[in-house]
Amino acid sequence: MQIPRLSEVATQGKNIEVLFWVGCAGSYDARAQKVSLAFAQILEKAGISFAILGEEEKCTGDPARRAGNEFLFQILALQNIETLNQYQVKKIVCTCPHCFNTLKNEYPELGGSYEVLHHTQYLDELIESGRIKLKETNSETVSYHDSCYLGRVNNEYEAPRSLIHQLKMDIREMKRSKKNGLCCGAGGGQMFKEDEPGSKRINEERIEEVIANGTNIVVANCPFCITMLQDGIKSKDQQDEIMVYDLSELIVEKMQE
Repeated sequence: MQIPRLSEVATQGKNIEVLFWVGCAGSYDARAQKVSLAFAQILEKAGISFAILGEEEKCTGDPARRAGNEFLFQILALQNIETLNQYQVKKIVCTCPHCFNTLKNEYPELGGSYEVLHHTQYLDELIESGRIKLKETNSETVSYHDSCYLGRVNNEYEAPRSLIHQLKMDIREMKRSKKNGLCCGAGGGQMFKEDEPGSKRINEERIEEVIANGTNIVVANCPFCITMLQDGIKSKDQQDEIMVYDLSELIVEKMQE
């Protein structure tokens, strides 16, 4: 699959509907790369004109700011803003809620103001508008894990649930969900540091809730959550019983040609 770079599109004098912000995980982590590919396939099938920045995309600076390195955050943010403004980018879609939060809420004060959507919000819009049509499938029951940076930080709980219902899936809510959802343990820069002292990792406690919920599928919308959930499942030796999916992976399987 050939994914266009924005630099190439600009050279050709063409416009795009959206810029797909891939993010560090979506670019370099093998599991998250599958989500990036699924989302790009959806955009292509739906006839959306899009592009990525490619090598011009830097880390948003989210992990640096959460870890207390404000200087590094601002260096990265200003580099990205200069690139985005140079191309006159208007609309950005992210598959990572950390990138989504930083671009949407923290870049404007540095001179970067754009319409920023998480991919679950954008996909919900595309289905509602009829640009994505889904096959008729049998109903399934799934667990849904709210990511902190989409849910608690940005108060977005309904778009992912709407998508799951559009896929003819029923949600069996876990003991802790929505504003009371349990963190996977990776947010706030925790993904890149040693565990905090304690007798149990957070992702193992979260997986105990998934197991207690009695579904074979858990749906998430964040590359860090997916990694933490999968690691928790392995720690409980449930990797052959419970599968973790990003919503885009479920949609690409069920799209009409």
